[in-house]
Amino acid sequence: MKVLANDGISKAGADKLKEAGHELLENKVAQEQLANFINEHGVEVLLVRSATKVREDLIDACPGLKMVGRGGVGMDNIDVAYAREKGIEVFNTPSSSSDSVAELVFAHLFGMVRFLYDSNRQMPLEGESKFNELKKAYGKGSELRGKTMGIIGYGRIGQATARIALGLGMKVIFTDPEIKEVTLTVRFFDGQLLHFRLNGSTMEEVLSESDFISLHVPFLGKPLIGADELSMMKPGAGIVNAARGGVIDEEALMDALDSGHLAYAALDVFENEPTPKMKLLMHPQLSLSPHIGAATGEAQERIGEELAERIIAYSQK
Repeated sequence: MKVLANDGISKAGADKLKEAGHELLENKVAQEQLANFINEHGVEVLLVRSATKVREDLIDACPGLKMVGRGGVGMDNIDVAYAREKGIEVFNTPSSSSDSVAELVFAHLFGMVRFLYDSNRQMPLEGESKFNELKKAYGKGSELRGKTMGIIGYGRIGQATARIALGLGMKVIFTDPEIKEVTLTVRFFDGQLLHFRLNGSTMEEVLSESDFISLHVPFLGKPLIGADELSMMKPGAGIVNAARGGVIDEEALMDALDSGHLAYAALDVFENEPTPKMKLLMHPQLSLSPHIGAATGEAQERIGEELAERIIAYSQK
């Protein structure tokens, strides 16, 4: 099969495809030129990440497409139902980047409770002249151990986040409309295993009882977490969104920080990517990253291999 990896693919994935006899094109084709390129080159499989959009017009314009693969979890850049109606197999790689996203959540959490997001800005500017003042300002941090971690959305990434929290000695509570009970296994470096049986809670319980909340849900057209939900959180709590832009109301989030109701917040995703609001980017209490949850070398290797395996399995049917 002829495969176009329009947003790139790892070397491991590329090698696996080529070894199986598939032709791989790694061109980066502009969105407006994509349909012509696919048709002119006889592309049967289109692989994308978040940059390339696969909407109805592209699907209609490319009758030769047989598969569309999304390297990553969310498929909001693909008209999935329409593509499947047209007989196109659409798939993603939901498990390959779970650990990477979960680790980013904790990178933000550790940075927030020790004020690293701000001290890393201020030390180059004032570390030489105001060292003692900065030491005093950032010397009132807290620990994660013993705190309650609330997880909204308990799929693969939510569960990966829970495993790290449990390993740190945090209490974990979660809410998910589809998942009510899960036994998690936490694996340690020497092969030891610990099993934790967790039961789901209501949204209200997670919001009101958690010291920190991590969001792992799709964007469904409007914010899941708005002013009302933020007001239900513990005073001084923190929240991290490494799921999808728009899941949390950004204006309400800034208001909750400005009022002092929330002490911490972190965003890896934004309502209007790739141009987030400047006042959001400049907010002194926000820990920020540019949608890099799955962007580790290890995750990209796993994603590429999983994409290749799906294509190879399809071609052998």
